[in-house]
Amino acid sequence: MPFPQIENLRAAADRCAHELGGMDFVIAGAAGNFVASIENLSSNAFKTVMDIDAVGTFNTIKATMPHLLRSRSPRIIYMSATFYFTGMPLQAHASAAKSSVDSLMASVALEYGPRGVTSNVISPGGITGTEGLNRLESVDEHERVQYARQIPSGRLGTVRDVADATVFLLSDAGSYINGQVLAVDGAAWRRQGAIGVGIDQSMKYPDFLLDGQTSSGVKESRGGDQIDKPKL
Repeated sequence: MPFPQIENLRAAADRCAHELGGMDFVIAGAAGNFVASIENLSSNAFKTVMDIDAVGTFNTIKATMPHLLRSRSPRIIYMSATFYFTGMPLQAHASAAKSSVDSLMASVALEYGPRGVTSNVISPGGITGTEGLNRLESVDEHERVQYARQIPSGRLGTVRDVADATVFLLSDAGSYINGQVLAVDGAAWRRQGAIGVGIDQSMKYPDFLLDGQTSSGVKESRGGDQIDKPKL
């Protein structure tokens, strides 16, 4: 079955609203990802990421919107990614899923904006010290330093960077921002083709794809020997 299941989300939303006296803000942060080429990506693995990200986000909207509509200043934020802005090798599944999240955000802004709801996306870049970055980038410290140097702002993001963007969108200062995607990545997506995920600095496009390579330092990558055994 798809997950998160709608029944569980409704129960959690109802409990939250009951115990706290209402619901003003929702953050939909469902995410699932790994490094894999299309050739080594099974339909089941692709569907799993779509279920987590796209279906999970839709279910979150359905479960929480009745409570949000009772608020005087309802806000909903979705955590997305910048992969699909330009496309990125080894991230077809995440790109499809996150573009769906962004599309849902826009639909909510159009359908519920007239009822007072603001709906926006935050798309973080590489955030240091997080499970997401640990799984998508090489664990080699030298490679990480080189990766950070290619980001126009000259550093990896921090949890505080994402938190500050979230606080802004939930504050009175963000009350007229609706239907927008806010990239919190130091302009990294502008150079996405040169940076990428799942590769080391020595791996050059398109050679690493033609040779079936992924970084040896990436956790749970999908290599050719795993084509029939997708896992999350």
